[in-house]
Order: sequence, then C-alpha cells, then structure tokens
Amino acid sequence: MKILFLLMCCPILLFTCKEQPSNEISPIKTVAKSNFTHKTIVDLSHDYSRETVYWVTAKEFEKDTVFMGPTDKGYFYSAFNISTAEHGGTHIDAPIHFSENGQSVEELPLEHLIGPAIKIDVSFKALQNPDYLISIEDLTDWETKEGKPIPNGSIVLLQTGFSKYYPNKLQYLGTEERGESAVAKLHFPGLSPEAAEWLLTNRNIHAIGIDTPSIDYGQSQYFKSHVILLSKNIPAFENLTNLNLLPAQGFEIIALPMKIKGGSGAPLRIVALLNP
Repeated sequence: MKILFLLMCCPILLFTCKEQPSNEISPIKTVAKSNFTHKTIVDLSHDYSRETVYWVTAKEFEKDTVFMGPTDKGYFYSAFNISTAEHGGTHIDAPIHFSENGQSVEELPLEHLIGPAIKIDVSFKALQNPDYLISIEDLTDWETKEGKPIPNGSIVLLQTGFSKYYPNKLQYLGTEERGESAVAKLHFPGLSPEAAEWLLTNRNIHAIGIDTPSIDYGQSQYFKSHVILLSKNIPAFENLTNLNLLPAQGFEIIALPMKIKGGSGAPLRIVALLNP
C-alpha cells in the first residue's frame, strides 16, 4: 500500500518542482506541502556582497577567497572567509540592541519569528517624503480598509517603497558618506514613536519589519521606536525587500537569523508564504 501511495505521489511532486528556465533568479518560487496544496514563496532578503548597505558607522561586508579552483587531486573546491557587522543588509534587531535586559538573538522565540503577517503600505506617502513618519492613522487606516484590527500574534511589515533604491546609498540612506558625521545626513522613512507605542498598548504583535535601514527614521536622534518596541521584546527586521509582492494580509512569515549567542542582531533570511 505504501509503494502504491508513493507511485501516485511522484508525478505530482515532479510537476510541482518543475520550473521554467530563466536568466534571473526570481524572488518567487512555488513549493508543495505534504497535502499538495501550494504556497508561493517570496524572498524578502537582499543579497550579501560588497554592495550591501550598512549603517554608516558599521563595518561593511567583506568576503576573502581561501581557495577557488581545481585541486591537485582533480576536483573543484571553493571556500571563503566572510566578516560583517551584525546590523547591515537584511538583518534582525534583537531586543538587547536597545534594551539592557532584552533577549539576544539566540533567545528569540521561534514562534515570534514564524507566523501570520500583515503588510501596511505607506509607499505613496513615504516616496514623496524621505523623512516620513508612519503614524497611528496609517495603522488605523489599514484596519478600516481591511475591516478588522491587526490580529493578535501578527508580524507587521511596513512598506515604504524605499527598497527600490537599494543599494544606491545616496537615494536609500540619504548620503554616501560614512562615519559619525554622516549620521546627521541620513534621510529615510520610519515608524513614529507614537505609532510604536500605540501598537504595544492596543495590539499584541510578535515582530515588526520595514524596507528601510532602520525602524526609526533617518533623522532620529534618540531611536525612540527602537527603545519602545525592543524594551518589550518585539524584534525588528530591517532592510527588507519585495514587500510590493505581498498582499495586505493572509500570508505567513519565516524569519530565521544567524543564531549568534549573545548577539544584538544578525543577518536574516526572511521569506513570505502566500496562499494560492
């Protein structure tokens, strides 16, 4: 009976795994679940390379070749050394980043990194104002339009549209300069402290993410939204991409950071699972 079941399943698996050839790597793939219903996978992560955007005071990504090529035994081999700051490219801010007693990366509950999600699109406003602050009204407008409150346990993603500028630092960050003097020249949208406080007081969310370098806007000096959210062990995902491919609700997120013990942040591979 098991053999018959496997023979029946194999053609379905072969069909679902087949992909059309392409010269580009698409952020979307299709996967078959055990019950043969389909999910669409959307990659929300930027690549790590020498183009990766980092905070202007952070160490940038480096990749050095240890060996690449044919060996004296006749097989090909490649290996590299990499170095990177925790906070750069698509990454996670663990609560300890701005909260002395907050969770570090390896302490984050997986159930807060994997689960149902919503998307709030403010790109029409944010693309007209690089210093735009996402407001309480933006959150309540989403609820009015969708006809329900932000569900308990949600991962909230904020779409400003700024990912289209990545990795152009002048457009994405507001400056190409680096170092402490460049901090004052940062211009990109973020979440207002009032909206962050409203989310904590009125809604029970598990995590939050944004397609800019920081959950606080570029001109922030006190990083109040970071402090508000991370003090309550709400992790933040930063430098996301492809949020324009997501619906407003009805999808799931899998956000798995590098498991750095004691880490205040880590590189993040994050994907969305969309229903058919």
